[in-house]
Amino acid sequence: MNIIVTGCSSGIGYKTVLALAQMGSHNIFAISRNSVGLNQLKQEFQQLNSESSISAISFDLNQDSFDYLFSKFNFSVENPLDILINNAGVLFNKPFNELKMEEWYTSFNVNLFSSVKLIKGLYSYFNRVDGSHIVNIGSMGGVQGTAKFSGLSAYSTSKAAVNALTESLSVEFENEGIHVNAINPGAVQTQMLEEAFPDYKAEISSTQMGHYIANFAINNKDIMNGRLIQASLKS
Repeated sequence: MNIIVTGCSSGIGYKTVLALAQMGSHNIFAISRNSVGLNQLKQEFQQLNSESSISAISFDLNQDSFDYLFSKFNFSVENPLDILINNAGVLFNKPFNELKMEEWYTSFNVNLFSSVKLIKGLYSYFNRVDGSHIVNIGSMGGVQGTAKFSGLSAYSTSKAAVNALTESLSVEFENEGIHVNAINPGAVQTQMLEEAFPDYKAEISSTQMGHYIANFAINNKDIMNGRLIQASLKS
């Protein structure tokens, strides 16, 4: 399969790529602005001796033009995109009145609009024959009715929009063989969590969540559509 994963230099995205590498023979495109983390991922990936291959692409999703990124792909009708995992995210832990508008724009650009741009730009290359799967990584903070945390208004609001996008596209694309689902993790022990909440220890590791996402992306594309999965030990 041809698989794209964004936000791969650390945490959940990093572990998702490594899990995918051990689940068959895949061409994996790993995207992150952090070239150091990407190089580390590539080295660890190659040590797995798996049947999969990796293309590590350093690219900042918080920008207007995605032309450079799209030039790195070679998809076609004969060589379609099978899975897109929109995992990249940014989090600002600040009280609402201290958040700058630039930080709001960055939150939505990375957490939501980067996914919109990727889906729009790659739309014609999704696999209509065997089916494609778009997996958007949201957050429990973006799920209606769940506990919210002070300081995460921009993050939670942008992730709520990710869930709305997921449900909308699942309806628009359902007759084309493109299924769209979202996974909403609760607290996962990642670098992003540690930087935002240094004293908080999550019960779920990035390795566990990475395996969950990889398995879901590959094995549920034909049986689920428009689902907002709550992947958390707490509501």
